[in-house]
Amino acid sequence: MAARPSLRQEVTEAIKSYILDNQLEPGDPLPSEAELCAALGASRSSIREAVKTLAVLDIVEVRRGHGTYVGRLSLSALVEGLAFRGLLSPKDDFRTLSELVEVRELIERGMAERILATLSPADLDALDALVDDMGRRGAHDGEGFAGCDRAFHERLMEPLDNKLVGQLSLAFWDVYALVAPQLQGISAKDEADTIADHRAIVRAAREGDADGFVRAIAGHYAPVRRRLAAVRVPGGGE
Repeated sequence: MAARPSLRQEVTEAIKSYILDNQLEPGDPLPSEAELCAALGASRSSIREAVKTLAVLDIVEVRRGHGTYVGRLSLSALVEGLAFRGLLSPKDDFRTLSELVEVRELIERGMAERILATLSPADLDALDALVDDMGRRGAHDGEGFAGCDRAFHERLMEPLDNKLVGQLSLAFWDVYALVAPQLQGISAKDEADTIADHRAIVRAAREGDADGFVRAIAGHYAPVRRRLAAVRVPGGGE
């Protein structure tokens, strides 16, 4: 026999149902704590515990001094969970991180034709500018270099107008960025290859070359795969 949901779970589900039933959107205010108590027949302590749970999931947002609002419904909880798994994964040769890289690559390769069909000349110019910025920054500005890389992939996916795909792609990028410092540092060759592969991605997109685009995407992830492989051989990792 299944265990009965806890009171906190019941109130949490009731608040979610309230949001759905009232067709609230991200940023819309929720009723006050007292109003929620009356509407849901729950105590203040139960409402507070449920709100804390929903805030962690970004389903609601608590603004001190202003009230509680429908959250952004981002994938922040997914990022935190996967990042924690990834930080544990040195015990299993970074398997979680390897799987994450594979999924990121599959998303971009699988969407290749749609990406090429939706990128505008302005998008392509912006992507080239980001690659130029990566070249100027180099590995000596690791944070700036990584920021350009993230912005590149965000701009690449943005014209698809598919929020879930875009959020997933960036969520996986963010998890990788959190876990990657556990790997060996990027070499000068990896840096040069990364810039060249980003440039090849834009060139293939300008030419409408789907095969070339897919090859460039695969090339872009090759340095990451090399770094992951290095920790799987004796002396390659900790």
